[in-house]
Amino acid sequence: MKYLLASAAAMAVAAPACAQQIALKPVAEARLRYEQARQDGLPTETSDALTARLRAGVTAASGGLSAIVVGQGSLALIDDYYDGVNDAATRPIVADPQNIALYIAQLRYQTKALALTAGRQKLSLDDERFVGNVAFRDNAQTFDAVRAELTPAKGLKLDLAYAWSVRTIWGIDGKGARQQAISGDNLFANLSYATPVGTLTGFAYLVDQDEAAVQGFRLSSQTYGLRLAGIQSLSKAAKISYQLSHARQSDYHRNPNDYRADYWLADATLDVKGWKLNAGYEVLGADKGAALTSFQTPLGTNFKFQGWADKFLTTPANGVRDFYVGGGYGWKQLGPLAGVSLSATWHRFKSDRLDLYYGDEWNLLASAKLKKTMLSVRYAHYDAKALGTNTEKLWLQADWTY
Repeated sequence: MKYLLASAAAMAVAAPACAQQIALKPVAEARLRYEQARQDGLPTETSDALTARLRAGVTAASGGLSAIVVGQGSLALIDDYYDGVNDAATRPIVADPQNIALYIAQLRYQTKALALTAGRQKLSLDDERFVGNVAFRDNAQTFDAVRAELTPAKGLKLDLAYAWSVRTIWGIDGKGARQQAISGDNLFANLSYATPVGTLTGFAYLVDQDEAAVQGFRLSSQTYGLRLAGIQSLSKAAKISYQLSHARQSDYHRNPNDYRADYWLADATLDVKGWKLNAGYEVLGADKGAALTSFQTPLGTNFKFQGWADKFLTTPANGVRDFYVGGGYGWKQLGPLAGVSLSATWHRFKSDRLDLYYGDEWNLLASAKLKKTMLSVRYAHYDAKALGTNTEKLWLQADWTY
């Protein structure tokens, strides 16, 4: 049925474009990154990884119809690290296995009121907390899916997607709980409306991790919620952006657990003449404290949330409450560099139940663009209390885009 849906979508939109001229555009991206990870308590406490990634492909467009094909390959130039799927976990993980893959292969038809996409594609919904591309990792996450985006009236949008396979970050060597691809009948639905105070979105995400090796189906869930995101000008020089979100999650499909857990987010950023001050509070709730009965986000871009040391990619059984504050400053131009930015964020992590103090984390970032290359230096330091062990990570990264 899924292949029939994809084929039908392609056939329905192909005919009108046949007689029009086809425009071709190359796609080319390159990344070079050094990552060092240090973690207490392992036989070898330091990992060093220098990885290179190349993506290349082509976009063909004719009228409202377009097709994109992009392949990618990644190589470990320095491989003194555990990549998550090869060798033993005797040193800190750097989740960038060597890989070669078909990254994107999609057909899209778009008008002012409708967009249809079929094939291997990126899905980045809302802030990517629940469904995202995981773009920070070399082998980013994509979906074999069909998607419809409808805009029937100004400010109103309906976004529906059905994905039958999740192409994970683990690449061709993926196995066991970290497979190359995870099958299942995943359904994602968003209905959003632009109001004077921000965009209000109702969402439903039905995640079907239909592989016994992936936690025995225990990551299958259904999540329903609301989100408000907006920006308000305070003066010519100042503005404030904010997010408010709540969701309820429960077991779905073949998940043997029976649980209910809540999600809460309140976040605000004040922007004044290049200065930014940010504060927020995020809760991924727990049920009764059993493993994988807390609020889980297996398809989210989790690196963006709860600290870059990646201590909470899987939510602990007792849930997690993250209070964070941060700030930074940016320059539009600084010599040959554009979009220069410096920022720092501090997190305090506690459990949702039993009042456990997990630990604290600092995140530091400096970034700038030099012509077509984005340069960044990133640092994370996690100070463990009741969860995990002390961990620090450093990244030096260059991303070039054609």
